Amino acid sequence: MDTPQGLIVPNIKSVASLSIHEIAAEITRLSALARAGKLSPQNLTGGTFTVSNIGSIGGTYVAPIIASGTEVGILGLGRGRTVPGFDERGNVVRKEVMHMGWSADHRVVDGATVARCAEEVRRWVERPEGMVVHLR
Repeated sequence: MDTPQGLIVPNIKSVASLSIHEIAAEITRLSALARAGKLSPQNLTGGTFTVSNIGSIGGTYVAPIIASGTEVGILGLGRGRTVPGFDERGNVVRKEVMHMGWSADHRVVDGATVARCAEEVRRWVERPEGMVVHLR
């Protein structure tokens, strides 16, 4: 999160057991604490995977690094932008693109698993309506 004190990374505990609405509520709660400068060490430690969205502050490319001893991976999201691309017939069309940079601790997770995860995330970003089936 971009705060007056700099970028910080609070984490959502037990995120896999939460619904999308509970996750949104926790992000709202943590954001309010961050803006007020009242996050506790518990809010900033113990994460296993980080999603960092530098695109929200204008960044296009990111090369994320794992900075915590408990993390096994990080996904850095860049700013979405429109670029020329080609459709299946070779015609120039408008394409929406967004850079996603991944890092993982290969002592815990192998690169093929990260690549499959990246592909799954790409599909969800390109077709978010597909996530509706999986919402709790």
